[in-house]
This record gives sequence, C-alpha cells and structure tokens, in this order.
Amino acid sequence: MPKVAIFIGSISDEETIKPCTDVLRSLGISFRFTVSSAHRTPERTERLVEELEGSGTQVFICAAGMAAHLAGAVAARTTKPVIGIPVTASALGGMDALLATVQMPPGFPVATVALDKAGARNAAWLAAQMLALADPDLAKRIADARAGFREDAAKAGADLEARYPG
Repeated sequence: MPKVAIFIGSISDEETIKPCTDVLRSLGISFRFTVSSAHRTPERTERLVEELEGSGTQVFICAAGMAAHLAGAVAARTTKPVIGIPVTASALGGMDALLATVQMPPGFPVATVALDKAGARNAAWLAAQMLALADPDLAKRIADARAGFREDAAKAGADLEARYPG
C-alpha cells in the first residue's frame, strides 16, 4: 500500500514532478505515481482517490498546470491531506496554476508549494513531515537528511572561502 499518491494532470508533467519521487525514495516512503486529470478523466480521479484511501494512502500530491483543478478535485473527495504543485504550462508563467491551486473554498484546503521542480521536492518533504507525525523512524531520517544539508552548506562555504582568501 502506498503511503503517498502522486497524481499528475498530464504525462508532460512527469519530468517536472520526478524530483518528488526522488525525495520520497530517498526517505523510504512508498508511493504511487500516475496520470489522472480533473478534466479529461474525472471518473478515474474519483475512483483512484477512493481506492487509494481505502488501501491506506495517507497523503495525496497533485500537480497540474493552467486551470490546475486536480488538487481541488482530489481535496473534494478525501479528508486526507492534499498537497498541490502548480506547474508552469502556459504563457502566464505558472501564475494561473498557482492561483487555481492555492485558492480553495473553506473546508477543502490544499497545501500549495512552489512551482515546478522546487515545488515537487518540497511537496515530498511536506508529505514526509506529515507522515513523520506517526512514524518516529521517518522523523529521524528527515532530521538526518537535514543534518546532511547543513554539512553540505558548511563545506560549500569553506570551499568558497578557500578559493577567495581575503
């Protein structure tokens, strides 16, 4: 049973959202990654949410561009947390997707992250933090990863200072 479900509105979003799967894999979190559209396949989206929720999925991550109704459509079908990733897919530079994802009616929240690949990474980290509330081992893996980020930043700072001595 996947702990996280990742829905993309179009196969063209795969490469943009792939960093989400990389983070989840690095933390040992099971997931299902699929295409399901709020507009082209609404029945499939509804069926998948029901099936996944029934099998124990705890967090839904939805990525879509332009009208970006996917996260809202999923939020309407589940009481589990939904994280929305707006995808740049039009001449509006992702603003259309951002506004469509973030502006939800009361009672149907979507936790919206940044656009595109940065958002994909943070959606995975946010899902991990949600799951870690009930999983101390996962919380430790997250803490260890953050310690690694700090070490990497300190090393990069030291390397830069060594290349530019005062």
